[in-house]
Amino acid sequence: MTESKVEDTFNAIRSMEVRGAGRIARAAAEALREAAVSSRAKTPAQLVAELTRYGERLKESRPTAVSLPNSVNFVLTGAHRELRRGVGKETLRKRVISLCDDFINRSTNAVTMIGDIGAKRIVSGDLIMTHCNSEAVTQILVTARAQGKDFHVIVTETRPLYQGRITAAVLARNGIEVSLIPDSASRLYMHEVDRVIVGADAIASNGAVINKIGTSMIAVIAHETRTRFYVAAETYKLSPRTLLGDLVEIEERSPREVVSESWMTENPGVKVMNPSFDVTPAEYIDLIITEQGVYPPQGIVFLMKELYPEPVKLALE
Repeated sequence: MTESKVEDTFNAIRSMEVRGAGRIARAAAEALREAAVSSRAKTPAQLVAELTRYGERLKESRPTAVSLPNSVNFVLTGAHRELRRGVGKETLRKRVISLCDDFINRSTNAVTMIGDIGAKRIVSGDLIMTHCNSEAVTQILVTARAQGKDFHVIVTETRPLYQGRITAAVLARNGIEVSLIPDSASRLYMHEVDRVIVGADAIASNGAVINKIGTSMIAVIAHETRTRFYVAAETYKLSPRTLLGDLVEIEERSPREVVSESWMTENPGVKVMNPSFDVTPAEYIDLIITEQGVYPPQGIVFLMKELYPEPVKLALE
């Protein structure tokens, strides 16, 4: 039953039934929590080995969303620490459950805190553009609206899976004036926009942001028109591996998300490419809004070193 739950979570993340870096991270923690609760391991070492195997499987579901391995590593690092301390199996089980609950609570609270911090950057009369579907961005906008600020949001539809439609619907339900546009119309409207706010799936040590495909295009256009470009992201989306020179893998998804199977059959000479993310360089980003505060992209490396003082150890786990 435990393995089935892990596979169900793997498939839900892989198929994007569960989408958004924060939701992905919490889903992984929830799967590990259930694995710890229902495990029939006879020894502490067997329990840790079982959880490690499940954790590695979950990491494979979405290679770009660094929140996923950070979530799993948070739990597994704690589990290995308890194992080295020599605790008994039931104590270890309780500790793992507590770690999972701790991560989920931190993740949820981080979104609320980002909403409070980011809402300060919005003023009545703003025209804001956003891309894809980000919990953190949505929370900023909903919080600002609850504070009585009136503004208009342009949401890109975000091909090929149209996550922007989710964002537009949520904002409209919260009384925010919204317009939905094709991604390719971004440049047409950018000169009217006061600020762009997007989320992130990963943030590198040099301040570069990995987010949904199309983000870097919007950032370049914003830079061209001198429109402020903000990123909203929880700190567990920082990628400590990039401190060691590793690159964040860009996920390539099925071409069937772009064109139909019949179209591919009729056009065998066409290679259809479907990268899910792209990289926005730090020089196109004005601010990164986290639950720890607001940082220029060039300052992210200092925050990362503070939060991950042992990046080599973390990266090898």
